[in-house]
Amino acid sequence: MSKITLSGFADEIDRNLAVQMNVLEKLNISHIEMRGVNGKNLCDCTLEEAKAIKAQLKERGFSLSAIGSPIGKIKIDDPFAPHLEQFRHALDLAELLEAPYIRLFSFYLPKDEAPADFREPVLERMQSFVTAAQGRGVILLHENEKGIYGDTADRCLDLVKTIHSPLLRVTFDPANFVQCDDTVYPHAYETLAPYFTYMHIKDALYSDHHVVPAGEGDGCVLEVLKALAARDYTGFLSLEPHLCHFIGFTALESEPDILQKAAESDGARLFGAAANALRGLMAKAGLTE
Repeated sequence: MSKITLSGFADEIDRNLAVQMNVLEKLNISHIEMRGVNGKNLCDCTLEEAKAIKAQLKERGFSLSAIGSPIGKIKIDDPFAPHLEQFRHALDLAELLEAPYIRLFSFYLPKDEAPADFREPVLERMQSFVTAAQGRGVILLHENEKGIYGDTADRCLDLVKTIHSPLLRVTFDPANFVQCDDTVYPHAYETLAPYFTYMHIKDALYSDHHVVPAGEGDGCVLEVLKALAARDYTGFLSLEPHLCHFIGFTALESEPDILQKAAESDGARLFGAAANALRGLMAKAGLTE
């Protein structure tokens, strides 16, 4: 029997952690995929700041499903040594905050150049992350994102099969596959199913790559959820609606112009609508919390 735990990028609600938790409590969600917190990226927080964040979370009964880090969101030819140090700090944060996963990426490639030409340096850097994570009690989740090496299902598969470590798995993001004009279902899902341990709930349209509520786009979200129910999936579904600009949105996206340009609006209302849409799809798919 599938058992789903809902989580989400609560910085799309508000920059303030207390406000984030207030809204999530009303939605009966007790996990956060923490990216932005109290006005800054979690990975830019000191360990002392993280201890204060942990105290806030524990007081309210919240846990982290993952650290939504920006690791790997640099150009493949950017200096790697300082980035690896930033990753080691993310490992320390994950340990302190008891986060089971760290989300990461596989480096932005030069436009109009063949991804295959950058395969070896990408794999070398990804292996460095996996090596650094050994013995740290955390699993690394590679997210498919437009413009990085692992933006298509086939190259995501290349990463996880070549590195061949239980410490590297995938976060499955339907909208990102749509924005790369990849086929979400059945191709991407079936290609990555053996490594699929976490899912972002986000949808988009092939026509203009516009982000839309889950189930209203071309991301085959319902079909993927039905496939998860059929395999008795137990894990996280993490809401990342991208239905409004949250603090730091532009800084975290390589090409924000292709994403939805909704005006500044009520993040709590839009996040709630996204949660309701997901629960509706879960009911149709036969998934339960």
